Amino acid sequence: MSHLSALSLLVRDYDEAIAFYVGKLGFDLTEDTDLGGGKRWVRVTPKGGQTSLLLALASTDAQRAQVGDQAGGRVWLFLQTDDLMRDHADWSAKGVHFREAPRHESYGKVVVFEDLYGNAWDLIEPA
Repeated sequence: MSHLSALSLLVRDYDEAIAFYVGKLGFDLTEDTDLGGGKRWVRVTPKGGQTSLLLALASTDAQRAQVGDQAGGRVWLFLQTDDLMRDHADWSAKGVHFREAPRHESYGKVVVFEDLYGNAWDLIEPA
């Protein structure tokens, strides 16, 4: 058996990314290990989830240019919830930017939001 354990996400700063994912979205800070030389191994995981985001500090000009645009402007990450309207209201109050109003699709409720860098995410409550 196997599963996807982590996905790397380029960030400008570890602490500002932790503040967003943990403080605004309610993810768990799964790991924050100092690797020396300014590098850290930082993982944040949605509550109850198996797959974490590995917050990777952009360290070259090419990497810094990709922060917030890892998918070329497309929705890249998909976060499933059991109550989209609850999360939409909570996150809106915390300043999370939504690109649209929640909508109903054949597969359930969905709304597109942006992380602190502008990466597009789908928040989905399955039908």
